[in-house]
Amino acid sequence: MPTAPVDCVVVGAGVAGLAAAAELRRLGRSCLLLEAGSRIGGRAWTTHPPALGGAVFDHGASWLHQAEGNPLVSIARAAGDPLRSADGLREWRTYVGSRLADAEELAAYDRAEATLRAALAERAEGAQADVSLAEAAASFAADPWTRTVLAWEGLIAAADPGCLSLRDWHLNSLAGGNLLVEGGLGRFVAARLGAAAGPVRLATPVQRISWQEPGGTVTIGTPHGDITAGSCIVTVSTGVLAGGGIVFAPALPAPVEEAVHALPMGLLTKVALRATGPDRLDLPASCAVDRQVGPGETLMSLHFWPGGADHVVGFVAGATAWDLAREGDAAPAAFCRDTLRTLFGARADRLFAGDAAVVTGWGLDPLTRGSYCYAVPGQAAARSLLAQPLADGRLVFAGEACHSRLGGTVGGAYLSGKAAVGLSCANAPARPGVGCPG
Repeated sequence: MPTAPVDCVVVGAGVAGLAAAAELRRLGRSCLLLEAGSRIGGRAWTTHPPALGGAVFDHGASWLHQAEGNPLVSIARAAGDPLRSADGLREWRTYVGSRLADAEELAAYDRAEATLRAALAERAEGAQADVSLAEAAASFAADPWTRTVLAWEGLIAAADPGCLSLRDWHLNSLAGGNLLVEGGLGRFVAARLGAAAGPVRLATPVQRISWQEPGGTVTIGTPHGDITAGSCIVTVSTGVLAGGGIVFAPALPAPVEEAVHALPMGLLTKVALRATGPDRLDLPASCAVDRQVGPGETLMSLHFWPGGADHVVGFVAGATAWDLAREGDAAPAAFCRDTLRTLFGARADRLFAGDAAVVTGWGLDPLTRGSYCYAVPGQAAARSLLAQPLADGRLVFAGEACHSRLGGTVGGAYLSGKAAVGLSCANAPARPGVGCPG
């Protein structure tokens, strides 16, 4: 079916795409928002799985990070969505083997974290060459808590410390409060950002973008026909870009291609198991549990009884998460049960005896190919490079990969989407036709 030319086509209805579409509409520009999948929100997605008794479950993003400056906090408050402090709700427990860490061990853990993070920050801000997070921390290997501190950083970044650019890690280290939106972050994104973005064409994958057409136009090829626009904002993941999910004509400049591949997708897998009995393992509601990581071990952090619910959520990241994902959903669930057994023995086996589990699948999803991206060592500038407009703003990339301070977050994706409109030629003063100024 023929489509009339528009000022801008936005590719992808995740948070960045929704933000870009809303900004274009605010400016009075004509816009088409295209989404390959069957829903909006991207990696912010809330469901109520029967395996969890219908409890709220965020498959992807869960928190509003750096709440004090996060623009989505203002949107939530304006809409009257209740917000809760994730930090205030959680209680922490740390285990050494199968026992709770004692006060002396907890103090040593705190000292190790503070000392290591300060040293890594100093190194990241220095003039030395960018190295991996693991290499920068090598001199602290003798401390028995260093592996645990690094494991947490890898869990947060969705990649192993040996893969992470020290500078990118430092630039994107989060500070400030973390807020939960009642009903789930994915629900909030779909309801609030979706309303501002306007109509979306679902099940409309973009196959080809010809971004230097005569007359300053861009042609976007879809299975339903071509669309002509003045510009195009692309918000798909770097996993989709690196995998050739969209063909660009002409090919992207070499530095842009290099930036895409310098920002591979990490993987953070969530596994949720519902308790089959009344036992709560002597843990309070919303209890976060970790353990001291030994040589060759992988950290799976656990969140017990979130908001008073009767399930636990395990988090595993990096190479282990990828390996488990390739084995199928039963493998991450078994890994979670093994972790529970290590901590609580047969008591955990009895409590989580059911086979039902909810396992997130971002790694094998062709529309994402991972959870969120990270920069490899030596490539801390890749995010900024990828965000630079091409062909005088005819083609602009946006998303969590393109924010150099809030990479991997919903807030970063939102800000990147809005910023992309300012960099796009669709932001130019209204003019006849759809071509961008030459």
